[in-house]
Amino acid sequence: MMARAVAVGASTGGLAVRLEGVVHLYHQRSADIVALRGVDLDVAGGEMVALLGPSGMGKSTVMRLMAGLMRPSAGVVRVGGHELTKLSAAERRALRATDIGYLVQGADLNILRHGTALQNIWFAQHGTRARGHRPPWEPPELLDLLGLEPLAGKRMADLPRGQQQLVALVTAVASGPGLLLADEPTSQLDVQASTQVVQLLQRINREFGTTIVLVTHDLSVTSSFPRTVTIRDGRVGSEGRDGHEYAVVDGSGSIQLPPDILTILPPSTRVRVVRGPNGVELRAVGEDP
Repeated sequence: MMARAVAVGASTGGLAVRLEGVVHLYHQRSADIVALRGVDLDVAGGEMVALLGPSGMGKSTVMRLMAGLMRPSAGVVRVGGHELTKLSAAERRALRATDIGYLVQGADLNILRHGTALQNIWFAQHGTRARGHRPPWEPPELLDLLGLEPLAGKRMADLPRGQQQLVALVTAVASGPGLLLADEPTSQLDVQASTQVVQLLQRINREFGTTIVLVTHDLSVTSSFPRTVTIRDGRVGSEGRDGHEYAVVDGSGSIQLPPDILTILPPSTRVRVVRGPNGVELRAVGEDP
C-alpha cells in the first residue's frame, strides 16, 4: 500500500497530540505485561512537555505510541489531524519522515559517526525528498539558524558526546516536523552539555514552534520545562505547571494520590468522598466528624 503524502509540519507550526484511554500490553510467553492502563493526555501545539516517573512505568511506551512505532492495544492516539491507530505501517513511516521527529536514547543511535554534521542532516532529510517534499532548510542554513554552524564540517566520531547529541537533535528536526519526541536526550551528559541540549530544545521550540515531548530523569531538565507529566503504574499520576504539582483525574474518574498522602491513606484504605464548601475531601472510614 502506498503511503499518503503528508504535509511538512514546519509550515503549520507545532502539532497537537491527544491520547484517549490508551492501554498497551506487551505479550510474553508466560504472561502479558500491562505497560499502560488507560492514559489520557493532551499536548497543545507548540507546548514543551517533560514525561517523568520511575523506570518501567510506561514513559517510553507513550513516546513510541506517539511516534507511531506501534499501535496501542486499546484507545486512540492522535497527532495533528492524523489518528495513528488507523494508519498503516507505511503511512506511519511517512509521518516520521515529515511530521514526527524521534530521537532515541543515546547519540550513537541517531547519527552516522563517520559523517559530518552536514552529511548527517542531508541523510536525515532523505525520506522527505524521496516523498516529493522539499525540506524547509538546506543543511548549512539549519545549522546557522540554530547557532551550530561551527560544527558543519566536523566528523561526528571526533566530537565529544554532548556535541554529538546537539547534532542528533538537529537531524531530528531536519525535515521540519511539527512534533519532536526525545527519549532521555541528556542521558550520560555532564552538566554543561546537558544545559546546551536543553537550550537547543528551547531554541527549536522558540524558532520553529515545534511541539516537544521528552522523557527524562534529569531534574535540571524538568525545571526548564513549563509542564511536566508524571507517569506512574501505567497512568498519568500528576502534572506540574509553573512550579505547582497537581493530581490528575483520568477518564475513568480515578486519581493517583501523591506518595506523601499514601502514608496517610495507604492502599486498601476505605474512604468517603465528601463535597464540602471549599472543594472535595477524602475521609478515611472512622474519621468522620
